[in-house]
Amino acid sequence: MTLGCRDLTIEVRAATLLRGVSCDLRPGRVTVVLGPNGAGKSTLLKALAGLIAPSGGEVSLDGFALGAVPAIERARRIGYLPQSAELAWNLRVRDLVALGRLPHRDAAPYAHEQAIDQALDAVDAFHLSDRAVLTLSGGERARVLMARVLAGKPDWILADEPLASLDPAHQLAMLHLFRATADRGAGVVVVLHDLTLAAKIADDAVLLSGGRVLATGVTDDVMTADQLKSAFGVDVERVRLSNGGHALVPIAVPESR
Repeated sequence: MTLGCRDLTIEVRAATLLRGVSCDLRPGRVTVVLGPNGAGKSTLLKALAGLIAPSGGEVSLDGFALGAVPAIERARRIGYLPQSAELAWNLRVRDLVALGRLPHRDAAPYAHEQAIDQALDAVDAFHLSDRAVLTLSGGERARVLMARVLAGKPDWILADEPLASLDPAHQLAMLHLFRATADRGAGVVVVLHDLTLAAKIADDAVLLSGGRVLATGVTDDVMTADQLKSAFGVDVERVRLSNGGHALVPIAVPESR
């Protein structure tokens, strides 16, 4: 159960968004995608989800070109949470989450209901089941959209900045959810901007800059001060916390920048 890309290039309207990107993602692990604005993080996730066709190179799932995998199989295997999702219909929350079950139409009715219940409970949104989605706050809506992905029980979860609208308590709960999902054997790939939270949750990291990979591999090997400075253009200091953990704090823009 592998997902990855080789020499991936994405060009849109004469703009090269990714150039020669290669990465191997592993199930049972959380991989964080890092990089400054415009680095190509969202583009990489869309390509891995099969939503953008490569201009060059290849995305593969279990050794097969992703484009050759039937759409229904991709939908079952890969769950994608975009950075911002427009909601066109004012559905009931439970009905929105049920859309995540569409690739599993042949499943028994009780399996659908159980999956929906579990997904809502996992994101602390069960009490919102009968609410209309357009009445939700931004954070509540973000959790419900995550539940829609979870309801499909995919092998891979690709989440683009899933913490952006969440309060601190729900940010930590979402990180715990990603960790638990990976521990059950799924692969989790998540775009984050908070370096401390990224270091806290990730087993592996892909560091992008200018549409290219600066580093990929085990998190501690990727999130070094030198490589983060190269990507973000800031000095980063590792600060020890009272609980024994560490925070990665941007402290200064180099004078030469």
